[in-house]
Amino acid sequence: MRQIVAISLQQRALVILLFIAFVAVGAFSFLKLNIEAYPDPVPPQVVIITQNPGQSAEEIERYVSIPVELAMAGLPNLNSIRSTSLFGLSDVRVQFTFAYTYEQALQQVLNRLAVLRDLPDGANPQISPLSPIGEIMRYRVVGPPGFSPDDLKTLQEWVLERRFKRVPGVVDVTSFGGRSKAYSVTIDLPRLNAYGLQLPTVIQAVRNGNATVGAGTINIGPQAAVVQGIGLIRSIEDVRNIVITASADGTPVLLSDVATIEVGSVPRLGVAGHEGDDDVVLATVLMRRGEQTLPTIRGVQAEVARINAGGILPPGVRVVPLYDREDLVKVATHMVVHNIIVGVLLILVIQWLFLGDLRGAVVVAATIPFAFFFAVLVILARGESANLLSIGALDFGLLVDATIIMVENIYRHLALARRNPHLYANPQAAGGLSGISLTVLRAGSEVGKPILFALLIVIVAFIPLFTMGGIEGRIFGPMAKTYAYAIGGSLIAAFTIVPALSAVLLREDSQERDTPLVRGLRWGHGKLYRFSMAAREFALVIAAVLVALSLLVLSHLGAEFLPTLEEGNMWVRATMPGTISLEEGQATVRGVRATLMEFPESITVTSQQGRPDDGTDSAGFFNAEFFVPLRPPETWTTAHNRDGLVAAINARLSERFLGVQFSFAQAISDNVQEAASGVKGANAIKVFGPDLDILTARAEQIRGLLTQVRGLTDIAIFPTLGQPTVSVRIDRARAARFGLQVDDINEVVQAAIGGREAGRLYERGGDRNFPIVVRLAAPYRDNIDAIGRIPVGGSRGAVLSDVAAITLSSEPAYVYRDDSTRYVPIRFSIRGRDPSSAVQEAQALVEREVQLEHGYRLDWLGEFRNL
Repeated sequence: MRQIVAISLQQRALVILLFIAFVAVGAFSFLKLNIEAYPDPVPPQVVIITQNPGQSAEEIERYVSIPVELAMAGLPNLNSIRSTSLFGLSDVRVQFTFAYTYEQALQQVLNRLAVLRDLPDGANPQISPLSPIGEIMRYRVVGPPGFSPDDLKTLQEWVLERRFKRVPGVVDVTSFGGRSKAYSVTIDLPRLNAYGLQLPTVIQAVRNGNATVGAGTINIGPQAAVVQGIGLIRSIEDVRNIVITASADGTPVLLSDVATIEVGSVPRLGVAGHEGDDDVVLATVLMRRGEQTLPTIRGVQAEVARINAGGILPPGVRVVPLYDREDLVKVATHMVVHNIIVGVLLILVIQWLFLGDLRGAVVVAATIPFAFFFAVLVILARGESANLLSIGALDFGLLVDATIIMVENIYRHLALARRNPHLYANPQAAGGLSGISLTVLRAGSEVGKPILFALLIVIVAFIPLFTMGGIEGRIFGPMAKTYAYAIGGSLIAAFTIVPALSAVLLREDSQERDTPLVRGLRWGHGKLYRFSMAAREFALVIAAVLVALSLLVLSHLGAEFLPTLEEGNMWVRATMPGTISLEEGQATVRGVRATLMEFPESITVTSQQGRPDDGTDSAGFFNAEFFVPLRPPETWTTAHNRDGLVAAINARLSERFLGVQFSFAQAISDNVQEAASGVKGANAIKVFGPDLDILTARAEQIRGLLTQVRGLTDIAIFPTLGQPTVSVRIDRARAARFGLQVDDINEVVQAAIGGREAGRLYERGGDRNFPIVVRLAAPYRDNIDAIGRIPVGGSRGAVLSDVAAITLSSEPAYVYRDDSTRYVPIRFSIRGRDPSSAVQEAQALVEREVQLEHGYRLDWLGEFRNL
């Protein structure tokens, strides 16, 4: 250490110049540093989406979710398998340990899906691209008068989505709202019967009339020509002219003779709204897991600018960003810069107050920017990203410890040199150093080993953070590494920059002075010392009482895993009655949007009810979610903090919308919590067991108990039962008398009521294609009696009621599974109280009051489990 200090003193001008250059390079590098506002703490998770329209929740569970679960069982490093089954959709989430990267986990899942053969026809598993922190931009597609939401949806799916997916770092774009374009073939049942035709015949005719075949090659002179039989449907006229059969007199029966063919849409599964507009097209740009946020966002921003510049979309159509993750990153960066500036000034002022010498205070404060930028450069060199927790939580007191020890000892040696000048007059042993440089050398050499070991002890104290696993390790690990980098930088500064600056800034007559603050503290300390020594027994009693009181307070002290990161938005979830239709729920959704816009803190409000067409969000019509970007907290007038604002909004919404349950979160944290627990909510209880009726009854009992616990709010049970279902139960014996197979009847039921895709129409240009959907006209399928009259064919022209019992019943709407067992989730939030004590009280109450049947159990989920 002595040699390092000596070289720094001999080349002090060079060291100071290098210090200034280093700070400049560090500041520039900090601007290039990728800062993630929110760390990704969730283990690698692969989401498997399987849509099979027409199947109920229990059928989806039995025929899709369970086979997929069984296929995934036994994978290496598997952590959990969760699934949600609802009408027409299976959502299976396969979570691995941190031993795998996401790419490794994805490959394992794809390998198993490739050999899965037990799924129904038409059920094709897809991998969802969603990532807990992957949403980096939300935008709306707007157009001039004359452009319907359906037109905008087509542009979103076939133009915008493709362009954004070309941006480096973007994995996918999900859209919500608008109806997906389709060519509707609406069958007129009397006309169909008049020609003596059956619905399967029409479907097969459409399929047969839409094909292209290859016939090899022929030689035309010296050239080989490809032979093709082209029969692809290119226009709506081609659809109308499809030949179904020939009549008795040989006249062809065309599709247009029995059906109306027009441009329509597939049945919608959800709807999006924005402020006063009930039907809009929204989209979310998703970043690939592991990519850096800032470069990806800036690529997306540049693409938005190119799209809006014109030439890509029709005139008047443009992309309007509603949320940009860069705003949150800027807030995080601003906080870090603010902390650095305040930290430097605070250290400078405190050192000045205690040392009484501004020059010495400047030497101490100079360590902070060096140590910080040293950590930044190491992070960049290692290709890592920083986040608000890892660099915003640096303790500047730890960073200047070594420097303070060094500077204090330099002042002590300066005082000794003034009293004993002959001891510091021999420059020969110090490489020609003399005067204050020699004094600094001796002072630095004296404390070299103590400083080194003191900082090593601090670094060793962080070892537990390095050894943490799971979610807590992902959150605190980067912070521990950043501390280690910064402390290493402070150690370098203590033996290089501090001696050089001390030799330049300090003078031989520099000394610590008793400032008024120090004199006051010394006077108080002297009084307290003399009193304590005079009344030793009393002082010990006072100390013992204080220790006892602190232990008592500690036992009642609240606790939480992490303080809430302010994202600058609010995510409101409304749970309406489970049997509500999409159309009926829109009035409530519109009213909630209007209510949220009444608060001056709201910048805008978007809503999404139901689920998107791609099935990436397993939600029913009863579920509506609202995204509310907020103005800066310092401008709020309704309340001065988030809890107060949430309470005010909740009170107004609950008063206006009776029977609707609301919960409040933030966009990113809501995604992270759902990915970690499998439940839409900050905290949840899962009641496990085989029977949904018993599970629901126990969940209702627990929900009632939770309302008695102070601090627990937004308590709700996710609906599982009560889905009205028209069941068409085929009687095999009766069907056999008409010469019908079960599959034939089911195909008619699916096509007549829900619609059946019979092919695709490739529009001119070839890059856009849309389904051709065959379906009965509404009057012939919109009630139970009409359904019973649907012809299903057979030798004697049977109708559906001849071969099946058609009844209206109540069936499960959702089936949740975890660890191969059904469960019913109960969600709750905690406000106005620390999570630890609130959950402990709730757990004690539930354990005391709830007696579960054999084979049933509870599991509590939430951030409190990581505490």
